[in-house]
This record gives sequence, structure tokens and C-alpha cells, in this order.
Amino acid sequence: MKYAYFPGCSLHSTAKEFDMSARAVCRELGIELEEIPDWNCCGATSAHSLNRDLSIALPLRNLAKAEEMGLDVIAPCAACFNRMKSADGIAKDHPEMLTEIAEKSGINYRGTINVISLLEAITLLGEEAIKSHVKRELSELKVACYYGCLLLRPPDITRFDDPENPKSLDNLVTALGAEAVNWPYKTECCGASLSLSKVEVVEKLTHDILSMAKRAGANCVAAACPLCQGNLDLRQAQIETAYGERFGLPVFYFTQLMGLAFGLPESELGLKRHMVSADRVLAASGSR
Repeated sequence: MKYAYFPGCSLHSTAKEFDMSARAVCRELGIELEEIPDWNCCGATSAHSLNRDLSIALPLRNLAKAEEMGLDVIAPCAACFNRMKSADGIAKDHPEMLTEIAEKSGINYRGTINVISLLEAITLLGEEAIKSHVKRELSELKVACYYGCLLLRPPDITRFDDPENPKSLDNLVTALGAEAVNWPYKTECCGASLSLSKVEVVEKLTHDILSMAKRAGANCVAAACPLCQGNLDLRQAQIETAYGERFGLPVFYFTQLMGLAFGLPESELGLKRHMVSADRVLAASGSR
């Protein structure tokens, strides 16, 4: 299986470990990723609130390049996936808008390809295919599977899993031999990019998420979005100080957990790039 790969800005910078582990896991699974040449920022969570045409044109340019490659697109970042999926939906449902964008920008996208998230692409392989690659079951890990907002909503755009009670990541974690804890905050908002402008809001939201994960018995979190992972990991010590509550929850990308279960070298998974060390949890679980 071959896809056009859109890493987006985060996976080439602050979320490099997501890129590293995604590529490593896909190689193991036989998923070929060909990076879209000369890709540009998709506009993330900001452009659509500032300029409608620009918010469509930015992801459409990448889609047009993928269309030239003749490949469907995989976007690991939930924000990138959401913006590209939205633009693709507009192109297919409102051809008059596509014509308008083409006249203004010169971008010619015909809508002949599809956009899926990395989680969906891996889910499509089936649980048995995943299990066949597991060399080391993560049996001591109790994982709070955190989907966040943009991977699942709005459901008429994303068209992936149940937006209220998703199971795809839980099922994947279970296939790796870990326990997916039952908790009610798996789709709560972490504050996303408000981390830069409304720090107190993000602190409150992420505190509630981490607190609920801990109360549910989790000893780690699995994320599928760089914004979510960054807020839960980078600000965790700050939140502990502000609220006087100790969490100590490493926040993995789901691809890192897959790489550990597949027995891939840790040097390919970027585990040392996290702020909250995973050493204690991995040692206790026998994963190291």
C-alpha cells in the first residue's frame, strides 16, 4: 500500500518523534509513504478563522500535488488531516467553490483522491495484521487513549469512528497487548493552539484530562495529534505545580507504542524527546 505523505509543519519540527515513529512503523507494516514534494503549511487551526479562501487554497495546493502523484493522502497530524479533509470535501461537494479558488490561485484540483489519517490507514489493516508484528506485548501498560477534537469532528467531514465514543485507538492499543482504560475524556479538548495565547485555559483543560486519566488507572497516555501531545506532555510539570497534583504520565504517540511492541529500536521512535520521561513506566512494564 502506497500513500502520498503529508507530514505538515509539526512533524518536521516540534513533533519530529511522531514523524520518526510513523515512518518506522509504516515500514514494518509494508505501508509505503512518499512525501508530497514542495508541500506547504495547511493553515492548521488558524487560517479558517481568518480567511475562508486561503484556508481552502492552502490544503488544496497539497492535494493537487498528491493528485499528480496519483496517490491518496495520509496526514498523521490531526489538525492537518482535518483541514485537508475539509478542503477535499468542499472540492467534491461544492465544485463552484473549487472553480472560484482555481481562478484566484491557479490551483487545479479535480477531487480524484482521498484523505485519511494515519490512525485510519493502520486501522484498515485489521487487528490480526497488527498482532502479527507484535514481538513484545505491552501487557503492563494501562493506556488512556486520547483522540482529541480534530481527528473525529465534525463527523460529517472526518467520517472516521464514533465522535462521542471512538474505539479505533483503543482497539489498536489492545492489539499491542496493553490495556486501554475506560475513561470519559478521550475526546475532550486540550486547548490546542490556545497554548500560546490563553495559557490559563490550556492549563485548566489539560489538568482535567490528565487528572481523569490518572483516576481511571492509566499509567500513560496515547495521543494522535501533535497539539494534544505537546499540551499534555510539555505543560505537565507546570500543571502539577499549579494544581499541586502529581501525574507522572508519559504521553506517547500511538506510533511509538506500536514501535515498542514491534521491537523496533528506540532510536527510531524518538522517546527521549518527551518532557515527561517514559523510563519508569517502560521499565516497570518490561518494555525496556
